[in-house]
Amino acid sequence: MTLNKGNILLVDDEENLHETLRLNLEMEGYEVTSAFNGTQALKAISNGYFDLIVLDVMMPEVDGITVAETIRINNLDTPILMLSARNTSADKVLGLKKGADDYLTKPFNLEELLLRVEKLITKNQKIQVKESIGDTYSFGGNTINFKAQTATTHDGKTVELSKKETMLLKLLIENKGEVVTREKILQVVWGYNIFPTTRTIDNFILSFRKNFEVDARTPKHFHSARGVGYKYID
Repeated sequence: MTLNKGNILLVDDEENLHETLRLNLEMEGYEVTSAFNGTQALKAISNGYFDLIVLDVMMPEVDGITVAETIRINNLDTPILMLSARNTSADKVLGLKKGADDYLTKPFNLEELLLRVEKLITKNQKIQVKESIGDTYSFGGNTINFKAQTATTHDGKTVELSKKETMLLKLLIENKGEVVTREKILQVVWGYNIFPTTRTIDNFILSFRKNFEVDARTPKHFHSARGVGYKYID
């Protein structure tokens, strides 16, 4: 079984090119989700996490520039490799300004595209990796034991944690002070292609507040960033 090197959203309405790219990306070990226009792309992005978006510029319904701009407006930092038959400097600058991380003009060399895909995904994964906080972590009078999946709260209670609660706690704490997007939580805690509702994640946060906050109604440590994600503050 081939190791999944990353999850890619491929967005291109040229069916022959799309199928060629899909097959080659899958042969390289990537999991590929297809979208054939901008509307499909935005729907896929709202429903899942991707390590990279390969995005054609000229498409029906919603063009690639608009898709990229929408992604960045929604504070998603997923890398975007933009593909376009437009090869002027002005076109490239526009694409990069609107949110693309890289820009490749058609026709392109397949080997070059695969190399750029690998570099963008590797760079993004390195950025996402945080320094490990170890097996235990203390804050606000609480102590979390990640290995044992237990916690001792500020009022002396012992709390049993589920595997997903433990994973979410560790993810939030490792990204202390930063908003962790819902998409990133889906990737790390639930895995690819399994998507709980936002309410499910909200319930986890409410549980953390109940157990670890002195006053759950005015939380100090666990915060929600409406429409974006969640944040832990020490």
